[in-house]
Amino acid sequence: MSLEEISLNNEKRLSQKKYPGRGIVIGMTPDGKNYVQVYWIMGRSENSRNRIFELEGNSVKTKAFDIKKLKDPSLIIYYPVKAVKGYHIVTNGDQTDTIYDYIESGKTFKEALDTREFEPDPPNYTPRISGYIDCTSEKATYGLSILKTIENNQEFSQKNYFYYNNFINGFGHCIHTYNEDGNPIPSFSGEPYIVGINNDIEENARHFWSLLNEDNKVSLLVKYISVDDKKVQFKLINKAML
Repeated sequence: MSLEEISLNNEKRLSQKKYPGRGIVIGMTPDGKNYVQVYWIMGRSENSRNRIFELEGNSVKTKAFDIKKLKDPSLIIYYPVKAVKGYHIVTNGDQTDTIYDYIESGKTFKEALDTREFEPDPPNYTPRISGYIDCTSEKATYGLSILKTIENNQEFSQKNYFYYNNFINGFGHCIHTYNEDGNPIPSFSGEPYIVGINNDIEENARHFWSLLNEDNKVSLLVKYISVDDKKVQFKLINKAML
């Protein structure tokens, strides 16, 4: 089976999931001109759905759309995207800042996440998913990670790291917090899977937005990093503002 066939099958499965939760894709455009990061958030509660992405320089921050409806900001207000010393970080929580601080001090992505665990939100214990693109060398590399429980048992922590030494033009690897909806919600299992990437940033945003469950999707961002000069561009979609 070709990569294109595999990616189409994977995208179909994603589109059929009611609640895959928050998700990350890291890859490269078909023309090889841009590294790509995609990040989306979903929500089932009013508090989770009351969010938008806001650009802050070359970072992105989540914020409440209606501040009067904001209840507990601890796990929903954070920076999903930051960059430091040639590393482009994307995560689903405040571990973005942990990774940023560790890389700034000369330590590694893994060393940062070894200090963190899943989110303290029983009974789901939502996994922390994180990714990076390392543009410090002529040949960029990337990685993904998931920190989760085993069968939603807070006594058992599992930390998985996935490293990729080559980008594949036109494809990326996708990981998300949950396998599917449930109570408690089952954590993502297995390895990050292949999905397709387009050349145009707007097309990528529309495509991945269309794959997410209409009732539960909240916001999505696409970040491009130019292979040549490392300049970045963003496309944000916020359901609350459509």
